[in-house]
Amino acid sequence: MKTCAICHREITPDKYFTRKSVCAECGADLHICLNCSFYSETAHNKCIETKADFQRSRDRSNFCEYFSYRESDAAGASSSKEDTMKKLNDLFRK
Repeated sequence: MKTCAICHREITPDKYFTRKSVCAECGADLHICLNCSFYSETAHNKCIETKADFQRSRDRSNFCEYFSYRESDAAGASSSKEDTMKKLNDLFRK
């Protein structure tokens, strides 16, 4: 499932997805670092793709050639959080 990083609503990019594509709900740009699978808050330049050019603005459209829309799974995220909490509880019970 692909979501907009700004409004967090599900989107379905068509086959003509370009850097000018916008979210149908909020009108935000979609070809942005925040929507990219390579985006990471902890990485140098906030990008784990080592060959990508530095982008000054993470929430504005850019020309990055390495852009790959990130997949987000809302249901999977909550179950992994529950699994993690269960493991922590099990660890401290012993």
